[in-house]
Amino acid sequence: MDRRLPSLVVVYLKGICMGAADAVPGVSGGTIALITGIYERLIAAITAVTPARVLSVLAAPVPGRRADARAAFRAVDGRFLAALGGGIATAILVVTRVLHVALDSEPVLTFGFFFGLIAASAVVLGTEVALDTPGRVAAALAGFLVAFISAGSAGTALPSTPLVTVTVGAVAISAMVLPGISGSLILVILGQYEFLVGRLTAFVDGLLGLLVGGSVAAVIAPGTTVVAFGIGAVVGLLSVAHAVRWALATYRYATLAFLVSLVVGGLRAPVVQAGKALAPGGWTTGALLVFALAGVVGAALVVALERYTEGIVV
Repeated sequence: MDRRLPSLVVVYLKGICMGAADAVPGVSGGTIALITGIYERLIAAITAVTPARVLSVLAAPVPGRRADARAAFRAVDGRFLAALGGGIATAILVVTRVLHVALDSEPVLTFGFFFGLIAASAVVLGTEVALDTPGRVAAALAGFLVAFISAGSAGTALPSTPLVTVTVGAVAISAMVLPGISGSLILVILGQYEFLVGRLTAFVDGLLGLLVGGSVAAVIAPGTTVVAFGIGAVVGLLSVAHAVRWALATYRYATLAFLVSLVVGGLRAPVVQAGKALAPGGWTTGALLVFALAGVVGAALVVALERYTEGIVV
């Protein structure tokens, strides 16, 4: 048996943790990568991916190109990326299905839980931020305003078109390389979270339906959205990774201030989304209590994760 198999299983399990985090607005996959000790390897692998190496790997079946394909696959740490990506995909498919049901049946409770996750994440990450220069204060203010204003308007301003989905995918995938902000939080702020979770669930259901004689049309419609998001994610991942590497190396503390403030400003998003679910009755004492209690549970989970993993080096 290949001795590398156990290590790849560990990477797959870490991918599951990252995917579960990215599927829920709160702790980001990038933060989980930091906690589990694979962040630098992830950034190095992603930034090693180039169009030429991708083409070399895809050309593996061509006679005489197998050696080049193997070299390119090793250069981008292909085993690591494949195992990690498999774990991330597994978790996202499972978690989003659960959240799709929760958002339909208990939107206020679900968004309250999201609020707690986001708030606690902001507090935990805030320990890494020092607002001791005008530049860092400006970066923090910019991050807060971007998220706060977007959370109040993007849900109605952005149509659910393929072009918008590509753009949203490119922005949201930044969570894979940003230790701080969750990709799902970006989707909530932009008002696209429920739509995309629903389309992904419908796509998976359509694929499973084909096994028992279901309609191809049931796959094509949501599949268009999934493919558009995937295209945006690939483009964003390959570009954002390089930008993040530069920003953290050049303006580390200002970048962290911007990211954490983005999370703080994003707290408006779950409140707005829960309010829409309550319309036309609006907020009641009971709804506020449910929202608050769910928020406490979400915050407790983040605090427990932070305390449990404090000082751990994997």
